[in-house]
Amino acid sequence: MPPYKGTRSLALPYYVYAVLSNSLFQRGVFVVYLIDQGFSAGQIALLQTLLYLVSALAEIPTGFLADRIGRRTSIVFGQSLIALCLVGEVTLSGYPWFVAIFILYGIGMAFVSGAETALLYDLLRRRGLEIHYVKVKSRYTTLGSLTMALAIAVGGSLQKISWELVYLGAAVALTLSAVVLMARVPELRGKDVADLDEPAESGDDRDGGGDGDTGADADADADGPQLGKMAVLKSVTPRLASLVLVSGLMHATMTPYFIFIQEALTHQGVATSLVSAVMSAAFLIGGFAPLLADRANRRLGVRLLVPLTLAVLIASLGFSGMEWAWLTIVVFLLAVGAPDITAVVVDDVFNQGVPSRYRSSLLSVITFVESLLIACGYFLLGWLIDTFGSGTGFAWYAAVPAAALVLSIPSILNGRWVKAA
Repeated sequence: MPPYKGTRSLALPYYVYAVLSNSLFQRGVFVVYLIDQGFSAGQIALLQTLLYLVSALAEIPTGFLADRIGRRTSIVFGQSLIALCLVGEVTLSGYPWFVAIFILYGIGMAFVSGAETALLYDLLRRRGLEIHYVKVKSRYTTLGSLTMALAIAVGGSLQKISWELVYLGAAVALTLSAVVLMARVPELRGKDVADLDEPAESGDDRDGGGDGDTGADADADADGPQLGKMAVLKSVTPRLASLVLVSGLMHATMTPYFIFIQEALTHQGVATSLVSAVMSAAFLIGGFAPLLADRANRRLGVRLLVPLTLAVLIASLGFSGMEWAWLTIVVFLLAVGAPDITAVVVDDVFNQGVPSRYRSSLLSVITFVESLLIACGYFLLGWLIDTFGSGTGFAWYAAVPAAALVLSIPSILNGRWVKAA
């Protein structure tokens, strides 16, 4: 096994990037800012839904572009576009302008999402260090989450000075993150790592028709977009597709839950200062939790982690539905770390299941599904809360992770999520 220290020179720039790209000072107060702009709660909800829908629709084309023009280039463009949107939020006014800004923000997110993981995994794989991906990614995720928690606290203080300082500070941090990537991380395109897929032709991953790398290489040589799309689709095995759906439902549970818990706690009489403290604690828990991913993967594996995480989410939503403030806080904080651990392990399975040449494209397809389900989740949970109240709404929403748990049973029983050695 290659020594972990061999990854340090490669991982260090990524860690610096994680800190800078998550220094989003506006993240904890952006709703307050939008209200200050005169937007209603419904208008703000529409902007958030629009953000995720646009991001979902842009995922697949931006993924293909990242494999063609370069994954680092895709990330740099995406972060620069997001930085420009942050500047726009404090220099422009009026709801139509903000609709346009959130559309561009969603496109920027799509350029970044799949390319980040694809670039890191294939840089490790090119050096024969992919076995350390879970460890590197967990530390990367932890640094990002801890930075986000700190940035939220700092953003609240900066807001007392001016909103411009909050948003322009975040834009500067994103710009610096792009500079770090350009200066310290090498570029990778799909064709640069196509040779890494050749050993898979011997028969690895035989369980779902995901081989056929010879055809993929022929497509690559032809360099035609339609042929490239066919090669990507051939790589989406039933094993991979089932995990994509289950993982997407897990994200569609936790993401809206994380946002609407603020409304629920306020409805249950919790003071705003305590709600803020709970959210800060949730980010800290979410920051440290991924550090357990490597150990959890070795001891439990994805077959057990996924159903256990879904069971935790079902229980948490159910108990939150009882509308006891302290119980809601406790179960929320207990639940918030589980998806962060499982997401890193599932991410590793996704990377093992897709060819290097089309990694960004396939990961963007996966993110497309997740983003679309998250957008639907916002609609559904918001409607349930408006119709039945936050308590009963949370209880009914537990049906989403319950459905994911049922869908995961076949793979749990026959092990289709575990890549054959």
